[in-house]
Amino acid sequence: MSKPKANQGYGDVEAGPVLTPRFIVAIVLGVLGIAWIVYYYLAVRVDPTAVPAPEAGSPAFMADLGNWNYLIGFGLLLLGLGVAAHPSTPLGRGRGVVVGMLACFLIGLFWICTYYVFSNDPASIPVMNDLEQYNLVVGIAFMAVGFTYATRWE
Repeated sequence: MSKPKANQGYGDVEAGPVLTPRFIVAIVLGVLGIAWIVYYYLAVRVDPTAVPAPEAGSPAFMADLGNWNYLIGFGLLLLGLGVAAHPSTPLGRGRGVVVGMLACFLIGLFWICTYYVFSNDPASIPVMNDLEQYNLVVGIAFMAVGFTYATRWE
């Protein structure tokens, strides 16, 4: 029979450091992904309801990418969450695994449910109005990242 594990919390110094290089990279990737989506949506994207259509914002390369900007942004965000699932980060050990797993599962479920509820008129929800059916991919991708946390659960 194995020994019961000691109750480990976030303040426990034996649990490992909080700010590791991997965790900092994960935070930077997540913030960069969110910033990419927000900047594209607010500054670069052309509003499809505006008549006459205004010029696209700058930088021009970002305007040329169009909806691929969402793939880049969500890709960076989800990559950051995946990197944070490593045991050397606070989200990859102890209670952090459960928090990360449930958060990803619930965000994915919430994303898909919100899309289905407002699918008749998604114009009122930022970002979802441009993604259309790809909202399902975003929700499933969040759930897939949740499974990376589930593989670390002990």
